[in-house]
Amino acid sequence: MTIYPSTFDIKLTNIMNDYLQSIIDRDPAAKSKLSLILTYPGVKAIFFHRIANFFAIAKFDLIARIISQLSRFFTGIEIHPKAKIGKNLFIDHGMGVVIGETSEIGNNVTIYHNVTLGGIAPSINSDDQRNTKRHPTLQDNVVVGSGAQILGPVVIGKNSLIGANAVVTKDVQEKSIMVGIPAKRVGDATKGFKPYAVTDKEE
Repeated sequence: MTIYPSTFDIKLTNIMNDYLQSIIDRDPAAKSKLSLILTYPGVKAIFFHRIANFFAIAKFDLIARIISQLSRFFTGIEIHPKAKIGKNLFIDHGMGVVIGETSEIGNNVTIYHNVTLGGIAPSINSDDQRNTKRHPTLQDNVVVGSGAQILGPVVIGKNSLIGANAVVTKDVQEKSIMVGIPAKRVGDATKGFKPYAVTDKEE
């Protein structure tokens, strides 16, 4: 008897292949898809997040948080189970990355180590803050350099570059290059993917 893969299995395999290939396209150190699965903490963190998010949506909050904390223990990356993450998020190196509860991340986003997508709400009257948007939204193709802090319910426009150690507390328009504390727009991002959000001077 021949057993054929289901449509779901084929779709899941295609999604995984596309995800791993998107990392290889962005990281010259990535040698094979197998090495990504076995050795890249960002890949493991996304895998665990998908499971934790499933339980969070089903309102099994304790199970979801336990899974996310196990992921944090093994990868050094903390993603709240309720964070919304699109396709092909690449968390490179990853140690120290924190992604808050109401964060929203679009497709093909790259985040480097020690990045925080955090809230700025005061630690008082927490009941009034539940179910409110407190964390950033990163639209498609954003690159966030190492050590950057993006704080509050701000929107980072598509194809923007957030430089290393920048602190962003205001909305960022599409195709912006942001550097400094507080972050300021220093030019247009026009030449596609830039590792660590480093860009050529002529831009």
